[in-house]
Amino acid sequence: MADEPTNGELSRLIGQLNGRIDTRFGELNTRLDKVVTTDVYTLQTQHTDKRISDIETAVQRAADSTKKLEDDFEKYQRDQADKREDDRQKRLYQAILPVLLGLISAAIAVWAVISR
Repeated sequence: MADEPTNGELSRLIGQLNGRIDTRFGELNTRLDKVVTTDVYTLQTQHTDKRISDIETAVQRAADSTKKLEDDFEKYQRDQADKREDDRQKRLYQAILPVLLGLISAAIAVWAVISR
């Protein structure tokens, strides 16, 4: 019986044990306060998935818009190059045609003088 604790010591040990249990339950409660319920997690996941889907759609729309803009710009450049080529040919014909008509007129005049 000498090794057995007295009633006072047992009472103190039980009090310490109660204190430890209270602190552990307090720590557990603070951890549980940080835990999210399954319903909230599911809703949050669905919302996140929807936002990601919306962003992917917006990115795809922007990529399509950019591709269309690039295609339109290339078409515009081709059209402008064709227009410049047409204008160059018109200016060339406008310069050559009067000179050619002048040469033909001169040739006809010379032929008319020679043939008399």
